[in-house]
Amino acid sequence: MNDSPAPAASTASSSPATDAPVKMVSLYEKTKKIYPKAVSGLFVQWRWALVWLTQIVYYGLPWLSWNDRQAVLFDLGSRRFYIFGLVLYPQDFIYLTGILIVSAYALFLFTALAGRLWCGYACPQTVYTEIFLWFEKKFEGDRAARMKLDAGPWTGNKWLRKGGKQLAWIVFSLWTGFTFVGYFTPVRELAVSAVSLGFGPWEWFWVLFYGFATYGNAGYMREQVCKYMCPYARFQSAMFDKDTLIITYDAARGEPRGSRSKKADATALGLGACVDCNLCVQVCPTGIDIRKGLQYECIGCAACVDVCDSVMDKMGYARGLVRYTTENGLAAGWNRAQMWRRALRPRVLIYTAILFVIVAALGVSLALRSPFKVDVVRDRASLARIVEDGVIENIYRLQIMNTTESAQTYRVEAGGLDGLSAKVDGVLNVGPAEARWVTVEVHLDASQAQRAGSGSHPIHFDIQRLPEGGAGAPVSLREKSTFLVPR
Repeated sequence: MNDSPAPAASTASSSPATDAPVKMVSLYEKTKKIYPKAVSGLFVQWRWALVWLTQIVYYGLPWLSWNDRQAVLFDLGSRRFYIFGLVLYPQDFIYLTGILIVSAYALFLFTALAGRLWCGYACPQTVYTEIFLWFEKKFEGDRAARMKLDAGPWTGNKWLRKGGKQLAWIVFSLWTGFTFVGYFTPVRELAVSAVSLGFGPWEWFWVLFYGFATYGNAGYMREQVCKYMCPYARFQSAMFDKDTLIITYDAARGEPRGSRSKKADATALGLGACVDCNLCVQVCPTGIDIRKGLQYECIGCAACVDVCDSVMDKMGYARGLVRYTTENGLAAGWNRAQMWRRALRPRVLIYTAILFVIVAALGVSLALRSPFKVDVVRDRASLARIVEDGVIENIYRLQIMNTTESAQTYRVEAGGLDGLSAKVDGVLNVGPAEARWVTVEVHLDASQAQRAGSGSHPIHFDIQRLPEGGAGAPVSLREKSTFLVPR
């Protein structure tokens, strides 16, 4: 073992007499702003078509009327949810569960079949980023102009352009938040309140919160939401296989890459079809280089496909250097027909079958749904008592919920024990999409009560919806409860 002292140089380096400056090294890289370049082409047209479609639906749906009310309204105060001709109550939560299951399986199916089409074309983050980028380009110009503006000093022109963009972003974000609240508060009433800024506290909160989320996510965070916050980017690989449709670069055709003139012979130069223009990187909204292979940051928007095809057209080369294909299709050189035939593989067929069964079951359940609902609650103030002639009386409260958009009349009967009778005050008329609480007195005569014995006995209520105008068949619903006979 060497027991010699440490070298003098080491001692000197740790001496406080050393005047060498201390340099701080950060292990975190600063996020670099991405400036996507504008591009035109088939897939950009599809993306903008879906931007228009989704936003027309989102902003226009609250203003549609249906049966003299808002067509789509989730009225949390009255606990009723209106979706065109469908009226749902909290008891119909199972249908929301069914819709979520359908959405999940649809996502699995589309991902296994065609990758991240949802992310690239219809995801709200993608849609609103496209809209905010459109505002940015209108005020600040395309990629080169925006980079020059950001790098330059703060002049009057820069203040004007940046301020105009921010104002447009803020107005659009607040409009988005207002529309979101319009799905829960009647939007026409909300618009009247907006003129005088007379929103309630929760309306103020959600307008500002949803507007701020839109402003921050689409204006500033953009690709960071897709890369770091969205869980789908992380677990998508579990649904991908080598027959999933993805955007990929044909390295066998493109390499070795290199610049050349339009008239140059690429074969003679020993070059592939890729001219190394880097436009595929410049148009990418997440800033990746598709030539490095499949990456989880790729949202499948196909901007790189459009710009590469335009370069191939200018160079006189065949399109498709960057294209939608599958890993097996690229390796085997399949044509489009062969690739789509392979898409119908067992995984896709199983997802499709499960999705079809769930959608069918949900549709049948909605079609056969009872046009009214009933909740039975015992009156806690008086569980059971003896009234005239030894008759046993139990009191119940029935909530009758009319799920139709027309007034209905109901009749209530009690059964389950011999000699049981129900007394209801007044005619049970329930208005359109309304709920009414009704007090029901249930009587059991003394002899039958003695025969049944003391304790709790199962009974049921038969609630019958009478046909309108005497036409049609009545609809009945049975709800269970218990009848108490005191000792």
